[in-house]
Amino acid sequence: MNQLPLYVAIPLGAAFLIPVVGIWWKKSAEALATITTLVLAAMAVMSIGAPAVVHHMGGWTAPLGIALVGDGLSTLLLIAVNAVAFLCIVFSIRYMTVYTGLPKYYSLFMLMVAGMNGVVVSGDLFNLFVFLEIASVASYALVAFGVEADELEAGFKYMILGSVDSVMILFAVGTVYAVTGTLNMADAAREIATRFGGSNMNPALLLAAAFFLMGFGLKAALVPFHAWLPDAHPSAPAPVSAMLSGVVIKSLGVYAICRVMFNVFGFASEAPSSVIIANSMIWFSVLSIVIGGLLAIGQWDFKRLLAYSSIGQIGYVMLGIGVGARVLATGGTRSLAALAILGGLFHLLNHAAFKSLLFLSSGAIQHATGTRDMKMLSGLNKR
Repeated sequence: MNQLPLYVAIPLGAAFLIPVVGIWWKKSAEALATITTLVLAAMAVMSIGAPAVVHHMGGWTAPLGIALVGDGLSTLLLIAVNAVAFLCIVFSIRYMTVYTGLPKYYSLFMLMVAGMNGVVVSGDLFNLFVFLEIASVASYALVAFGVEADELEAGFKYMILGSVDSVMILFAVGTVYAVTGTLNMADAAREIATRFGGSNMNPALLLAAAFFLMGFGLKAALVPFHAWLPDAHPSAPAPVSAMLSGVVIKSLGVYAICRVMFNVFGFASEAPSSVIIANSMIWFSVLSIVIGGLLAIGQWDFKRLLAYSSIGQIGYVMLGIGVGARVLATGGTRSLAALAILGGLFHLLNHAAFKSLLFLSSGAIQHATGTRDMKMLSGLNKR
């Protein structure tokens, strides 16, 4: 049996069951969420080394049906998303006891996981957009879960910027469909290669690529689309901050950029439009590295410091991918491009691990001391 639909169906089912079962069994939310994320993480790890597979939902083949795709890149992201989700759920069992409405928290958490998994395995542009919206809407609510003034302001700001971002991505999806006549990524890539392969891209497609880059760049918190992240992280509960920085900005941002730019548009050798896209990726990356690092220097709020650090680190991830894209676009050695992209993806996995742990650590420190102000924190080894 193909497991790809289960990565979406299992967390969606859990999101529905948690508030229902919670009426009779108060501790069911923690138990169901923990079991769900553990099963998903185990499935992702066991898929290492599996051959690439395409699953057509309901037996309907492209371009009519919905295609789910599993390959090496999607496996890497599935492991990151579901492993970090499991650790955050385990951390939440103790950390979230100070909050009310916990079944809602775990239900929203499962919706966010389902959306991210859907983005990772989606093989067509519109369903990628739908799953991205599921994950985004759940994350807006989770950022504001504390319902204090700061949390509500941060959640509202995140929602407004996310709505602008969604419009850009939807416009780009519609443009690609208007030019190619299909939403399936593989079919669209073949159509683009047939019509414009080896030459400059259609201006409408170049505009769509720009909207994709800006839209997914906002999800990835690349400078100058980063304004939501420094407010969202300090306001959100620590497990949500760990998910946002550890995997949300990567699955909804970096992964989506890689999947769409490489698999749909491609980087045709010596095509000026391909060079423009690759150069844009590099410049956004450099801006993120420099500005994210400089803004982190003056922060005394522990979680805000980590948020600006994430902006800088995601710049390093995108820099490797952007350099690989430019090497391909300028007719360079494919092995050199592969090395640059591999470096970016390796740091993606590295950052997912260490930044998630840092945000969970910030939550533990706040739980023990009651503050995130580093000017007031000392002697933590004794605490």
